[in-house]
Amino acid sequence: MINGLIAFLVQFTIYHLPFTIHHSPLNIKLPGMHLQQTISKTLIQLSETLQQLTPEQYVQPVTTLFNATIGQHVRHIVELYLQLDKGYARGVINYDQREREILFETNLVVVSDLLLQLPLLLNKPDKSLQLELNYTDNPDLMLPVASNYYRELAYNLEHTIHHIALIRIGIHEIAAIAIPANFGIAHSTIQYRTACVQ
Repeated sequence: MINGLIAFLVQFTIYHLPFTIHHSPLNIKLPGMHLQQTISKTLIQLSETLQQLTPEQYVQPVTTLFNATIGQHVRHIVELYLQLDKGYARGVINYDQREREILFETNLVVVSDLLLQLPLLLNKPDKSLQLELNYTDNPDLMLPVASNYYRELAYNLEHTIHHIALIRIGIHEIAAIAIPANFGIAHSTIQYRTACVQ
């Protein structure tokens, strides 16, 4: 009787409460929440780092980035999350149809605030999605690929870290600011380096 009640309570907690179970010996955390928290930390770190730049540095072409700007890389990060949010309701994601909003790559104040707000859009349950791709010369020929929301969150996180690594290179060229030690470094790389030190 007691064991059955405990099992019921654990199952109920796992599926109905959106936070880590601190008192469980398994310390169970829902996968979506883990992804969302990691993305949130990453975007906050990016926002805080960008706030050390001047507006001029944000839009300055960077030679080592083939004359792209830090703002262009940030805009690219932001717009993929917005496309994921936009396509969630209808169940179809197409990253190629992003707006390419100039404001995001030119206005440091706007984008720094937006990076802090983006995680609020990501607190959604997992569900099946269809990803639309096009690798042909025909813009109307879409290749549908089965995916799901958590998979796309994971993709966006890895994509974000990749672009932050490029942003880090750009910052080194144009500014002398404090950059977090793990800025733009993949989580698996951080774990590997930590294990090597021990």
